[in-house]
Amino acid sequence: MSKTLSRYIGINVMSAIAVSLTAIVGLDLVAGIIDQTGDIKRNYQILDVLIYTATKLPSTIYEYIPLASLIGCLVGLGMLATNSEVVVIRAAGFSLMRIVFLVFKPVFLFILVAALIGEYFSPYLDQLADSKREYLRKGESALESTSGFWAKEGDEFIHFNAVFPGGVLFGVTRYRLNEQRELKETSFSSRATFNKTEGFWVEENVSSTIFLDQQTYTRKWVTRKWQTELTPEVLSLNILPSDSLSAGSLSNHIGYLEERKADSAKYRLAFWSKVLRPLAIFSLVFVGIAFVFGPLRQATAGFRVFVGVLFGISFKLLSDILGPLSIVFEIPPILAILVPILMCFALGIVLLRRAG
Repeated sequence: MSKTLSRYIGINVMSAIAVSLTAIVGLDLVAGIIDQTGDIKRNYQILDVLIYTATKLPSTIYEYIPLASLIGCLVGLGMLATNSEVVVIRAAGFSLMRIVFLVFKPVFLFILVAALIGEYFSPYLDQLADSKREYLRKGESALESTSGFWAKEGDEFIHFNAVFPGGVLFGVTRYRLNEQRELKETSFSSRATFNKTEGFWVEENVSSTIFLDQQTYTRKWVTRKWQTELTPEVLSLNILPSDSLSAGSLSNHIGYLEERKADSAKYRLAFWSKVLRPLAIFSLVFVGIAFVFGPLRQATAGFRVFVGVLFGISFKLLSDILGPLSIVFEIPPILAILVPILMCFALGIVLLRRAG
């Protein structure tokens, strides 16, 4: 009997979370496709928009798992409460805390999925999607410098049309300046690939212009060796938003910045957000359970969904506000992440105690 009820609660909650996640992600995909259609050009067609949106799908799922877990808990457990099945379950000897634990079990599966996506899939696919879109928009042209990615190394400023994962660059333009900030040399290569064995880039179809006094000299190479500290890993860290990086990459980059006494607050905030994300999901689900046993016990499914969306958005807004504030006022980023989580747990405990 106990195992049957445990399985029944788990299946109901898991199904509700899966349906909620599918609905939310589906709406976001449609909105994303509509938004991307405004960027359609000769080399960037509707099929490319669909491919770009599909490639970003893991990141979308990762982003909405917390909200879907909250709504799924409210709907799945709420339906049991509406049909008086929760009363029967409690009459069978299940305490409130045991029901909380049974709801947490299927949620753990979604937390595991989110962790795998955020650590192993999203960083690679996000870079692939964004780079391919930029490449299709500009191709190998050296003139499209209003977008793409910039980097600086020594006396060189470097622009990339597209940076693909795995060490492939398209449209590499390098500007070398002297100590008086005067332009001394420019070069453009249509493509560059990273030689992992030797640790250097190989530029292809290179054209270089050297400025000397009142004259200019032009040289061309089929291939040219480029020795630089800008490895594929370093470029990925610079072109991707901090919240799109994996926890491992963030940890390594934080160590790199702190060794050079550079500001790492933005990356530490993103790191703790990644690490504490499972706890954030658990806190939202805990509040959802408390709502079902408390003020939303007799509410309709539609109203529960409304409350879930409203509370989930409020949680995210609070997190988004506290994060930048912690950087501005030099507060440990971990506190900015923990405050909304602890508030959720506190609210859930109060509501569950009132429910008895």
